[in-house]
Amino acid sequence: MKHSIKKIFQNLNTYLLFVLVAATLGLLSIFEHTLSFDKVDNLVNQKKIIASLTRLDKKDLELALIQFNGKSTQLHQEIDKLKTLYKYAYMDKYIVHNEQEYLADLDKLSALTDTFNQAAQEYYVDTKDPALDRKAKKNLDIAFANINKQIDTILLKNIHYNEEKFKYIKYAVIIVFVLILLATFYYRKAINAIYKDIEFLLRTDKNRKTYNIYSQEADAISLRMNRKTVSNDNPDMLDPVTEINNYKGMVNEYSIKKRKQDSNFTSVTVFEIDNFSKSNRAFPQDVTQTILKKVAYTISLHQQPVDVIARTDYNQFTVILSRSSKEQCFKDAELIRESVAELKFNIPHKGTTQITMSGGFIIKPNNTSLEEAIKQAKEILHYAQSLGTNKIMQTRDLAQKDM
Repeated sequence: MKHSIKKIFQNLNTYLLFVLVAATLGLLSIFEHTLSFDKVDNLVNQKKIIASLTRLDKKDLELALIQFNGKSTQLHQEIDKLKTLYKYAYMDKYIVHNEQEYLADLDKLSALTDTFNQAAQEYYVDTKDPALDRKAKKNLDIAFANINKQIDTILLKNIHYNEEKFKYIKYAVIIVFVLILLATFYYRKAINAIYKDIEFLLRTDKNRKTYNIYSQEADAISLRMNRKTVSNDNPDMLDPVTEINNYKGMVNEYSIKKRKQDSNFTSVTVFEIDNFSKSNRAFPQDVTQTILKKVAYTISLHQQPVDVIARTDYNQFTVILSRSSKEQCFKDAELIRESVAELKFNIPHKGTTQITMSGGFIIKPNNTSLEEAIKQAKEILHYAQSLGTNKIMQTRDLAQKDM
């Protein structure tokens, strides 16, 4: 089975986009992991501030109160920083789903901070009463223990959250690694095979029996380069514009080649260039002839030794293919349509335009004449054109319409 270079590179483009997305997600996970470290540093710093508030020198109460006010304000700022950091913790929000629990813990920490600050403020007031001092010190110790306990709880939960996130990251990394590994081996193999196809086409001592062509495009070019063309010196059988068969030449060449097609399926496809009728000329005559020549040449690139192609009307081309299966006949006809649709033409004063073709495709029965097969293909072509442009329809499509 031959592979399409176009599809390989389309899939390669998707693969590279997937790698980019995976790398971006990996970068975001690193960023989020850094946020986790920042949370830990923040909480540890809060513990240091709280501990320092219990060790202020009461000998100079005025200085102690100044230091207390500054550090108590800093505690609330640190809690606000934790809330800000959580805005960017996307895995915590959407994978671990801990938003309510985490913000509730921060609200509790904020309330305990207020309680601690109140206890510390009462402690650093000169009451002149030892009993009140002892009570204030006891309240401060209780508040200190409670706020430290809450911070430790948040730290432990942070470890649990990280373990939960790591579990997802671990499986994601394994899956992505396997996909990238398999895709890399596949595309290395495919690109290497395409390169060998190009080398084969460049060789002067080509022998198809010793080399199996990998890609459809290289196979078509090779057949085009190596086939023995049927020389026809009779101008009555050639289209003067495109230099391929006219209707008479097609009938003559088909009669010569049909004996070689007995073991294969024969398809007849009538292509018509969309919006390109003789009565509605959209381009100058020289541009029109250039388009017709290029379309004819593009079709001829897909012609194999037993195939017949012809320009049978102003904007119509008839393609007779002989292949080992019906499916391959249709695939090759589709490939011709796609190849023409990829052509670009520079039109004076109009810029670049593209040409598309619609087609009517049939598998020719042995007991049906070529003329009758072409007539049936044209009926299918007209039905395809009634539904739009740039498409090929088959006998079954016409049958479904009549049902």
